Amino acid sequence: MRMSIFFCTFAADLIWSTMFDNLSERLERSFKILKGEGRITEINIAETVKDIRKALLEADVNYKTAKQFTDQVKEKALGQNVMTAVRPGQLMVKITHDELAALMGGETAEINLKGQPAIILMSGLQGSGKTTFAAKLANYLQTKKSRRVMLAACDVYRPAAIEQLRVLGEQINATVYTEETETDPVRKAQNAVNEARRMGYDTLIVDTAGRLAVDEQMMQEIAAIKQAINPSETLFVVDAMTGQDAVNTAKEFNDRLDFDGVVLTKLDGDARGGAALSIRSVVQKPIKFIGTGEKMEALDQFHPARMADRILGMGDVVSLVERAQQQYDEAEARRLSKKIAKNQFDFNDFLGQLNQIKKMGSMKELMGMIPGMDKALKGVDISDDAFKPIEAMISSMTPAERANPSLINGSRKERIARGSGTTIVEVNRFLKQFEQTSKMMRKVQQMKRR
Repeated sequence: MRMSIFFCTFAADLIWSTMFDNLSERLERSFKILKGEGRITEINIAETVKDIRKALLEADVNYKTAKQFTDQVKEKALGQNVMTAVRPGQLMVKITHDELAALMGGETAEINLKGQPAIILMSGLQGSGKTTFAAKLANYLQTKKSRRVMLAACDVYRPAAIEQLRVLGEQINATVYTEETETDPVRKAQNAVNEARRMGYDTLIVDTAGRLAVDEQMMQEIAAIKQAINPSETLFVVDAMTGQDAVNTAKEFNDRLDFDGVVLTKLDGDARGGAALSIRSVVQKPIKFIGTGEKMEALDQFHPARMADRILGMGDVVSLVERAQQQYDEAEARRLSKKIAKNQFDFNDFLGQLNQIKKMGSMKELMGMIPGMDKALKGVDISDDAFKPIEAMISSMTPAERANPSLINGSRKERIARGSGTTIVEVNRFLKQFEQTSKMMRKVQQMKRR
């Protein structure tokens, strides 16, 4: 697990931009404005609060939400004594962090899985990622909660949606109920519940039709489905990249459906993040999950405090460690520890670690979890294919070279570069990074023994 995190750090030469980059930068500048000593006052806090509010508005946060937030920050900060070891700006970071976490719900909200089966109803606009999320949630519940999940394709208007869910179901080994002859979405949902109960599934996820915009027919239909199947959980799925529109749509859906929680998809995109900060305060419903990529594993529970950490540039080491733990193999870790201690860590081991990292999620998301990494990599972009040149280099090595890196001399480097479609400069850079990573691992092993 520790080595997997090292490999995330190794990737620092390679990545990222996050949807909260601009907001993080603006907030950091806001805190630097505050230079008062000993005490925070109306005078020395005014410009900072104003700048924080402006930063939130530029991040597409609802105006009313932004004003309430900054008023609360100001109220909490005014008159507080600043400890000797803490500057006013640092105290403001702490207060802002706590208020950001509270704004996004404070506590992590769990999904309700009561019932036999537990029924989870999806709602949202077309293109919000509803069908993909349904499959991701099924995968999450199967792998992390040991649930027996059935998916129900109840979008009777878009045949491609049924096929999409069927294909995704095959990827995650989940049963998909289709019944393509049934054209009434309400009866189809009821039939799916009966089938799930008959076959002994403890969880049913019902995917429904969306529209390009909110309309009365869609609202009546989804409301009728909810009334007919009485779900234990109704989730509203919304594209985070739609910004303030996401908040408005959430309000309209909640007024009609009274849903239980929000799912933000495409949080790995270029959106400004306002939806994550506004939705909770506008609809008073928790954000329960966030989609962070295209892979079926790219789904996380929403943790307000951790998101506040990331917005303020503090990283999210807890989530990073949790990702690493999911890929952790104790026997393999012991084997590698012994090799590292003996300076025998080779390219075969390195390739195995890269594969572990790829299973943990998208690289730009993982790098965002490392404190300070967003600043170090500002303006650098990396795709999930970033490691392909490295994998190509290792594949171009002979078995002997992979097992014994010291064999690689000038002529071998030229052959590896030709075989991998890279240059000598790239091969040299990779070999140097590999050597530095190996040294770092050995130092940690030595410190651990001491």
